[in-house]
Amino acid sequence: MKVGYYSPLPPARTGVADYAATLLAALRRLGDVEPEARHGADVNLYQLGNNQLHRDIYARALAQPGVVVLHDAVLQHFFLGSLTEEQYIDEFVYNYGEWTRDQAASLWQGRAASGADVEYFRYPMLRRIAESARAIIVHNPAAAEIARAHCSAANIVEIPHLFEPPENPAPMESGPRPFTFGIFGHLRESKRIIPLLRAYTQVRKQSENIGLLVAGDCVSTDLARAMAPLLDQPGIVRIGYTAEADFWRNAQTVDACVNLRYPAAGETSGIAIRLMGIGKPVLMTRSMETSRFPETACLRVDAGEAEQDMLAAFMLWLSRYPEHAMRIGASAAAHIREFHSVERVAVQYWATLLNAAT
Repeated sequence: MKVGYYSPLPPARTGVADYAATLLAALRRLGDVEPEARHGADVNLYQLGNNQLHRDIYARALAQPGVVVLHDAVLQHFFLGSLTEEQYIDEFVYNYGEWTRDQAASLWQGRAASGADVEYFRYPMLRRIAESARAIIVHNPAAAEIARAHCSAANIVEIPHLFEPPENPAPMESGPRPFTFGIFGHLRESKRIIPLLRAYTQVRKQSENIGLLVAGDCVSTDLARAMAPLLDQPGIVRIGYTAEADFWRNAQTVDACVNLRYPAAGETSGIAIRLMGIGKPVLMTRSMETSRFPETACLRVDAGEAEQDMLAAFMLWLSRYPEHAMRIGASAAAHIREFHSVERVAVQYWATLLNAAT
């Protein structure tokens, strides 16, 4: 069997590109896999995300149906960025019916708020790709449910997000230092950076034994302006996008990771998987997206009014009792090793591709 492989790849600055490169190497150990297959293939594998790097891949996946990996189960923002107003409204109507035409027009007009407004996340717009794909691979039950709601006959396969450990893990710093939390990746409103910074402010009033690393680029100038005064606090280190080696070095230096998502888009965070894989406790939003992780392997924060206070309480507790943080991190690493190893995931991918090709 020959597999055509379509995805952003490094040096594209996206988690999907890093994921795709790791998976590509693993699949090539199992069979013939060719990126941008020029002479055809028995089945194509398409990595789809919610940004414009996937524009041509989405078009090809419709023209030459194959196996589609949904890294985001909400393509709403992809369409807002790639279609004209008329095209967007027609696509919305195709998904949800002629009676939603006025609603689609309203969403288009208010699209500047789409990054944080939960209304946009309620309409994933998956029907066209779900109807055409031979199989849809998702990483969690929430994404499976979203895809199935758009096409009940779709062949949906849940495969855990992969984890490949760093080749040369950085040594931990020795000596006393504050208990440090880290947030990584592209910083957007849905990653709850403002509530995190406010929770940090609360905790600093009770304990100075705490630090925060804010690593990544902001996706909007409005968010950057809102963050600026909250970043001007003792113990906060702010850095931008980092290369792979520096990411792992920074990940190793933190004691815990904050990786919240609300509104969620059916995604499984590659950053959360990476930090859990190296034994770090991760604070994540309680949702279907995170439901496969054992209670002993993470800390779940409720979205809504209690979010900030709950987050602050967890941060204070971990900083005061680092032995509990280490225990949660060890449980996380064991879970990731068992279910998310790149070798195990690649075998599941290959089986899905084989079924789709026959």
